[in-house]
Amino acid sequence: MFQPAKLDPQAIERLRATHADALVVAAYGLILPAAALEVAPHGAINVHASLLPRWRGAAPIHRALLAGDAETGVSIMRMDAGLDTGPVYAQRRVPIRSDDDAGTVHERLAELGAAALLEVLDKVATGRARAAPQPAEGISYARKISKVETWLDWTRPAAELERAVRAFRPAPGAGARLAGEPLKIWRTTLVAGRGEPGSVLEKERVLQVACGEGALSIEELQPAGKRRMPAAEFLRGHPLPAGARFE
Repeated sequence: MFQPAKLDPQAIERLRATHADALVVAAYGLILPAAALEVAPHGAINVHASLLPRWRGAAPIHRALLAGDAETGVSIMRMDAGLDTGPVYAQRRVPIRSDDDAGTVHERLAELGAAALLEVLDKVATGRARAAPQPAEGISYARKISKVETWLDWTRPAAELERAVRAFRPAPGAGARLAGEPLKIWRTTLVAGRGEPGSVLEKERVLQVACGEGALSIEELQPAGKRRMPAAEFLRGHPLPAGARFE
């Protein structure tokens, strides 16, 4: 495996020295320059964690979860000079389950992608591979996750926030502030409830928070500098005053 921080002339020469028939690229954060794309006779083949042309870019799994997509998958693509714009050899689809997070989806797609890649490489080696251009419709971009957007905005509908918690698990984690103190929110469920967004609706045995539409029950959280814990355990050690709210 070769993962250079930059694809300078020295890195390109190292790739040429392998005399590879094809380059295989997976989860690599740089766009390959033309010199790298031309190193191997069969070019560079990318394993991308989305059903292209949906979610081209850096964070396809996170974006699929945030958007509430019903399914995702992997695309085995021949790379060109664009951002995930090359023709596609094969795709494999999987449903996104209601309890999926970025970690579970990644695990399933890694296994699926490895199997699909081997099939494509066998076809490439025997001259049977055919790559189809991506459709011009349905293009979307999976921009990199910023730290700012990991903070939960309680004016948003509860369903969106529940998806965000799963999208940011296991990393980087969804952030929130309760009475000025930062927390990571790791697990939530949707519940019926109404109130001012961010207000704590229940704080005795469970921790329920009003959202812009509906409410969330926080099942697992992590105070700054401490371990992850069930919300009930947190409440036993941190009784909340009347009027406590999430910012």
